[in-house]
This record gives sequence, structure tokens and C-alpha cells, in this order.
Amino acid sequence: MAGRALPPQREPGRPEPSGVSPIPAAAPADPPAVARAAAVVPPPAPPAPEPVDGPPLRRAADSDGAGDDTTPDEGGLRGARSELRRQMRERRRLRMAVLALVSLVLLGAVPLYFGFRTLSRDPVFDTLDELAVPGWAATKTVDDVSGSRWCLLECRLRERTVTSERPPEETVKVYEDALRQDGWRPWKVARCPEQQEKGSYTCWRRDELTLDLWVRPPACVPPPVDGEPAIVPSPDPSAAAGECAGSLVSVKVRNAIDDERTRPLPSTDPSLTGEDPFPTLTADPLGELTPSPS
Repeated sequence: MAGRALPPQREPGRPEPSGVSPIPAAAPADPPAVARAAAVVPPPAPPAPEPVDGPPLRRAADSDGAGDDTTPDEGGLRGARSELRRQMRERRRLRMAVLALVSLVLLGAVPLYFGFRTLSRDPVFDTLDELAVPGWAATKTVDDVSGSRWCLLECRLRERTVTSERPPEETVKVYEDALRQDGWRPWKVARCPEQQEKGSYTCWRRDELTLDLWVRPPACVPPPVDGEPAIVPSPDPSAAAGECAGSLVSVKVRNAIDDERTRPLPSTDPSLTGEDPFPTLTADPLGELTPSPS
């Protein structure tokens, strides 16, 4: 307000006159708020120790790519490891491919080979090869096959012709003994042989097979050659005997089901066939012509 006088200012430390109350001293100022906040925040924890038995852990890179501290040595080591892994994978694939190829050969090719060998080679000839005959009794062997092995349309007929160096008598004995040792048994049946042959002709049977054995002297006249005339045998008996030494062996093996001699032969016994309903007339049933009356 204008014109109003203000009281004089008193100093706090100056003594006041009697009857006047002293001015209280000002309180000390409080510390700043920043100091109080710093006192409340705890100290930072020490960093966690890195593992001793492994490579040191790297900090994740910032989103902007900062912090990528990969050195050229580390990049080269990483590339060498990748190349080593790739080579190991290629070797593993190559090893598996070789193993698969070997398995295919063992499991496929070998049975296929033996299958083709079995189809191309009749086991009956293998049985004949195993006959215990001396070497002089089988100096030359010729095999012939006809028909189907599984009896499709026609059963198989196996024929073998063998040349022996000894006479027919010795050759017959060794072959008959070998057949008995191999399980063949003599077979006494009609039409064995179907027609009379020179030499020794016997029939044998084993399981589902029949065998015809024919041993005879060899032919003295060689077969004619194309374009050349046949050689006439020499009239000298000594020369013919020298050229015709030894014997020929013929073996025929058939399936018993296809051998007609295993089937019952037809019989003309009247007790089995009955009487003929159409008997044969020996005389003219009409007789002589009767003369007509005149």
C-alpha cells in the first residue's frame, strides 16, 4: 500500500535489544533429490563367468548389424568345417551306394545265374554224369533233348550216346553196376525192346523216370560226308576188327507218365471185352439164288 512504512530488516545473528524476540536461525538446506535417488538404486551385479570347457559365448548382434566382430580367421575355420562335413556326407553316400550294389549282385545276380543254368541244363544229364563208370567207358558223349521239361504238349525225352573203348560185354557190366549203385532197378516189361536189336538192351526204372540202356558194337562204316561217296567196308576181317574196336552205348530217359509201357496194355480176352455184337460171317447168308417158277 502506498505510503506505508516497512519495518526495518533485522539480521539473524545480530543481538536484539531487550524486549524483542530473536529471529530464529534458518534450517539447513535439504540435499538434492538426485543424490537421494542415486542412493536408492542398487549397484550393478557382476558379469556371469563364461564356461571353461567350451568356446566363449558371443553376444547377439544388434538389429542394425552392429557388433559383428567375426574375424577372418574365424570365418575361414567355419568354411573348413562346412567343407569337411560335405566331404563326409559324400563319402557316406558313396559307401551306401557300393553296399547296395553288392547286395543287389549277391541277392539277384547269383540266383539268376543258377536259375538260367538250371533251365539250360537238364538235371537228368547231371545224374548220368555222376554214374561211377571208368574213363574208358565214356570217352565221347553226345546229348540230345526233345520235348518240354514240364510236359507241355509233349514230355521231355533225353538221349545220350557214349563211345566206349572196350567190347560190349565189359561195357554192359560196368554200366549196369553203376545204375544199380545210383538207385536204378531193372524193369521187366513188355516191349523192352520194342523190336529186336543187336547187342544188349535192358530197361530200368527209378522214381518217376524210366531208362533204356542199349550197348552194341560200333558201326564199321563211317557216315557219308556231304559231296563224297560212302566208304565201303574192307573185306578183310582183321582190318574191320581193328577199325571197329570198342562199343556204342545209347541211353534214353523218359518220364514214367509219358512212357506207354507203364500203362495197362489192351486185352482181347472175351471175358473182359464181352461178345462181339457183330460176328464175322464166313458164308453167304443168302445162299444160292432160288430159281423162279416158270
